[in-house]
Amino acid sequence: MAMTADGKIATVNRSVSSFGSRRDHEHLLELRATADAVMSGARTVDSAKISMGTGGAKFQKQRIKRGLAEHNLRIIVSGSGSINPQAEVFKHNFSLIIVLTTKRMSSSSRRRLQELGVEIKICGKREINFRSALRWLYKNWGVKRLLCEGGGELNDALFRVGLMDELHLTVCPKVFSGRKSPTIADGMGFRKLSLATQFQLKSSRRIGDEMFLTFSRIP
Repeated sequence: MAMTADGKIATVNRSVSSFGSRRDHEHLLELRATADAVMSGARTVDSAKISMGTGGAKFQKQRIKRGLAEHNLRIIVSGSGSINPQAEVFKHNFSLIIVLTTKRMSSSSRRRLQELGVEIKICGKREINFRSALRWLYKNWGVKRLLCEGGGELNDALFRVGLMDELHLTVCPKVFSGRKSPTIADGMGFRKLSLATQFQLKSSRRIGDEMFLTFSRIP
């Protein structure tokens, strides 16, 4: 995740959500080149013109060198299953798209996505069971390393069930302010300090005016 100095990932009206440098974007693609699959929430996919792809031949070569498939799988998370079938991600057919959802998904939404060649996995009645979902991804699709690119509610859900092993964070020299501006982990959150996900700093480096931080979760 890239965030401002005050911890925001978008402006209060969500009109600005991409603000990192070219180096930050390349860092994102470098991380994708290490993962079997890339995962984002439905709101992120709907609101941005993204393909969730590798970023070109340079990164495809890196993947092959690591013994990975040329293209990463793409995973979209939506508890309601309400994903815009006109979203940019569906216009690119280089790899399979998997939607993790619940029984709340309507039959019409399911039909529209299946017509686009999307694989749909029901992972719970009202809320997504992420532990079950990740086991299914490992067993059926060989996903050993999964890169989650937000947004904040999806990140929060993974933090709360202890499934976030690393946090790659770029701190950018901007301040968005705003009580309702989204952060890297929105959603339900933790009510007690003792329940908070504990991380330790693994590495840090400054490039230009940005800080690139890597945290590993303390078991």
